[in-house]
Amino acid sequence: MEHLENQNDDTLEPKNEQQEFEKTLSGENRKTDDSLNFKNRVDLTELQEGITLIKNEIGKVIVGQKSMIDLLIASILANGHSLIEGVPGVAKTISAKLLAKSLDIDFSRIQFTPDLMPSDILGTSVFNIKSSEFEFKKGPIFSNMILIDEINRAPAKTQAALFEVMEERQITIDGHKFLLDLPFIVLATQNPVEQEGTYRLPEAQLDRFLFKIDIDYPNLEEEVEIINREQSLKGGIKTDKITSHLSKKQIEKFQDLVNEIIIESHLVKYIAEIIINTRSNPFLYLGASPRASIAILKASKAFAAMNGRDFVTPEDIKQAAIPVLQHRVIVTPEREMEGVTTKQIIKQIIEAVEIPR
Repeated sequence: MEHLENQNDDTLEPKNEQQEFEKTLSGENRKTDDSLNFKNRVDLTELQEGITLIKNEIGKVIVGQKSMIDLLIASILANGHSLIEGVPGVAKTISAKLLAKSLDIDFSRIQFTPDLMPSDILGTSVFNIKSSEFEFKKGPIFSNMILIDEINRAPAKTQAALFEVMEERQITIDGHKFLLDLPFIVLATQNPVEQEGTYRLPEAQLDRFLFKIDIDYPNLEEEVEIINREQSLKGGIKTDKITSHLSKKQIEKFQDLVNEIIIESHLVKYIAEIIINTRSNPFLYLGASPRASIAILKASKAFAAMNGRDFVTPEDIKQAAIPVLQHRVIVTPEREMEGVTTKQIIKQIIEAVEIPR
């Protein structure tokens, strides 16, 4: 009997193993330990919640323009500046103001004009009669987010005053160095169609902008929504609806998280190949500099974080390539006369470079 009982027990074991295996396949017996829970190595929960809050606030006023809003948020996460270009009336200035108001940071606006001097931006030393000493009076550049409206209206001398502050987050006046409070982001606007009384931005200054953001006209549905919202506003101020959410410390924390996003070596090579191709492309008179490589790296990490990933994919790099490169490369005069744009050439380069697997 003992022999039979043991035999019966042995015959039941394979059946039990089969049942366990079937349960595992169906998910009933799936382990819940950390080894099978695929979590981000970088916790991006707070960052994504913050981004959602900002988008909701801006969406109270701005209709559409999702690409522009994503790029503006990415530029903050990547600690970079943005040049916003579009015809008058497509919400360039109001978008920058809304973004600044949705953040709990200092904001200043500078209207660039042909008679604007560097001291009007940076500040100047003023003689104090009481102390018989010169005191430095800070200009509007001493803020966290700066909106420079119509940046191409000011002459080269004034433009040059921005070189140091945009790159190094500091200014040097009368032999004294002044560090700016972080975060420090410049959002500049310019009009591409009205060139009378404007000055073309120097290439050295363009290279300091992380993104060049092109804003298009809204479509029919968006245009109708814009009119309806203006009608319902009844003369009220648009920015009154906006609530500030993210503090300086939170923004700096998010920027640090973005720096921790992982990028594999083959994707670093992919970025380098795109940049090298801009330098050897026969349609381009000027290719991209190493600063452009670093800009794509930072921007792709920001896009990955915005999508809830702690690693960069080729799609993040593709998304970053055009806004990062289109203002850094110059089309040859022959191709420019044919109507070829930098955006078209960059797209061709991206398609020509093999995507790493």
